[in-house]
Amino acid sequence: MAHSSDTTDSAGADSATADSATAAPAGGMIGGTRQLRTMRADGTPVYRHRQPVSMPAVAVTRLGRAAPATADAEAGAGAAREVPGPPEHRHAHDFLVLTYVEADAGAIEVDGTTRPLREGEVHALLPGQVVRPVAATSPAGGRAWSVSFVPDAVPSLASVSPLAWTRHPLLALFAPQAGVALVPEPDRDRWSRHLADLAAELAAPERLGAREAVTSLLTRVLVDAARLAPPQPDTRDALVERVFDRIEETFREPISAADVADALGYTPGHLTTVVRERTGRPLLEWITERRLTEVRRMLRETDLPLGVVAARTGLRDASYLVRRFRAHYGVTPQRWREAQTR
Repeated sequence: MAHSSDTTDSAGADSATADSATAAPAGGMIGGTRQLRTMRADGTPVYRHRQPVSMPAVAVTRLGRAAPATADAEAGAGAAREVPGPPEHRHAHDFLVLTYVEADAGAIEVDGTTRPLREGEVHALLPGQVVRPVAATSPAGGRAWSVSFVPDAVPSLASVSPLAWTRHPLLALFAPQAGVALVPEPDRDRWSRHLADLAAELAAPERLGAREAVTSLLTRVLVDAARLAPPQPDTRDALVERVFDRIEETFREPISAADVADALGYTPGHLTTVVRERTGRPLLEWITERRLTEVRRMLRETDLPLGVVAARTGLRDASYLVRRFRAHYGVTPQRWREAQTR
């Protein structure tokens, strides 16, 4: 059965190595660099992060100007300098984003809905959501922290299927009907300290225990965010659930988006459009994400050769697995595996 795609990998995505992320952060990011991964059919660019393979897939962006919250952050490679924000154009990303607003920072548009960024708020953005800063709304004194990550940067989320991310308690603020919460005033200094400390650890990956510190700090931030999430009714979409169930049943086979659509009685084009509208990501991206999550789990927890890993995750053969893995993460599977055992 043929593999198909409704996105195109950026031409330069494979040309750099993950070690380039250890250089001075581009665009103000600490712990990684932002890079174009794909372009959607409608022209929306989709960004990913390049990370040092020795560190979890986490990056922090400091927006605005403020004194660092800790002495470590002072040494954290410019964690408090004024830096540019996310891309000023319409875009999406293939990672999760949590943004904490220290001082009113204008507004963003998320999937066509305007969200003011008010002091004390924390905002959660899912992979695939289309984001655009609202022009001329950011005040001069606006300040925020933005944390980008993939779930397996946190051990308790490492083996969670991407099809179940929004239902995991630790990611409660990322549930479709959540997305925004208000941090109580007495807790706001603690939020700033944790995020400054996270930036400092990411800026010094050579420090003893930096990897473990990043994991611990990110987990602490996610716990705090989840505790703020409002209770949500069960609003799961019946069609999306059917699609996700089908992917979960068959992703280990060499199935395509067309195979999933055919099994559910839809045309591939229609189902891809519906899934993108309801989840922010097209059907094929969900299949690929599920496969690569399992690939990472197998690389981390087993010593199976790449050919076996490929055969057990629907990815044809070892060479195809290497191409897909590197196109998605910017590093070869073998190098990624070696970094997990250091």
